[in-house]
Amino acid sequence: MGVWQLLLVGLVMLLGLLGVLAPGVPGQAIVWAAVLWWALDEKTRLAWGVLIGATVLLLLNQALKPLLPARRHHESGAPPRTLAVGGIAGIAGFFLLPVVGGIVGFVGGIYGVERARLGSHGGGWASTRMVMRAVGYPVLVELFASLLVVGAWVGAVLRG
Repeated sequence: MGVWQLLLVGLVMLLGLLGVLAPGVPGQAIVWAAVLWWALDEKTRLAWGVLIGATVLLLLNQALKPLLPARRHHESGAPPRTLAVGGIAGIAGFFLLPVVGGIVGFVGGIYGVERARLGSHGGGWASTRMVMRAVGYPVLVELFASLLVVGAWVGAVLRG
C-alpha cells in the first residue's frame, strides 16, 4: 500500500473517531471499514491479525453497549462543544500518552471546557461529573475501543 493510500486510510479512521463523538454517526463502523480496506490491500498475517482483533473488540463493545447508561445529552446541561473538545483531547491524549492518555484527555478536556464556561473549579468539576454520567461514559467506552483499533493499526503500519 502506498503512502497516499495509507494517509487516506488514516484520514478515514480520524473521521470515524470524530464520528464516535457525533450522535447518529457510526464511528466505530467507519474505523472498522478503514482497517478492512487496509487489510484487504496488505494481505499479510499482521494485517489480518489487526482486522480480526479490531472485529472482536468492536463487536464486544457493541455487545456490552446495553450495559452502559444511554446517552442523555439534554440532561447534562453542557453545550455540545464540551463533548467535542473532550473527544478531541481524548484522541490527542491517546497518542501523546499511549492508552491511558485517552481517558485522561477525554475527562480533562471536558473539565477544562466546563471550568472555563462556569468560572470555578467546583462548578467545573461538578459539571464534569454530570456530563460524564449523562453522556460521557458511553462515548468514552466507544472512543476508547476505536482508539485501541487505530493504535493497533498505527503500530502495524510502523512495524510493517
